[in-house]
Amino acid sequence: MRIAELEQRTGVSRHTLRYYEKQGLLREVDRRGNNYRDYPEPAVERVAMVRQLKGLGFSLREIREVLDALRDDRIDCARGAALMAEKREAVERRMAELSEVRDLLAREQRKLEESAARSRGT
Repeated sequence: MRIAELEQRTGVSRHTLRYYEKQGLLREVDRRGNNYRDYPEPAVERVAMVRQLKGLGFSLREIREVLDALRDDRIDCARGAALMAEKREAVERRMAELSEVRDLLAREQRKLEESAARSRGT
């Protein structure tokens, strides 16, 4: 499939798709005689996986390692488990930070609501 179709099916811009290709995340790309990229069907799933891993906080280098291991059928389970533990800890830290922000916002909201109620009562 051409890049326009892959872009439409994945919601990822052509610029980003080309960048992923340059970074080694999309390797299975052929060139047609007219030099257009020809993406295989599995590229749709590959792009979805990249987006999911990015959303979980993986760097492109880490994503490339995962994809390379999957391609070569050489998954290092110990390394994978350690990587997942690191990401889980980062998510938990971020959740704690967001919880603090939520509590701060709630306190400030209450103060403003109390102030507004006092202003209406005068």
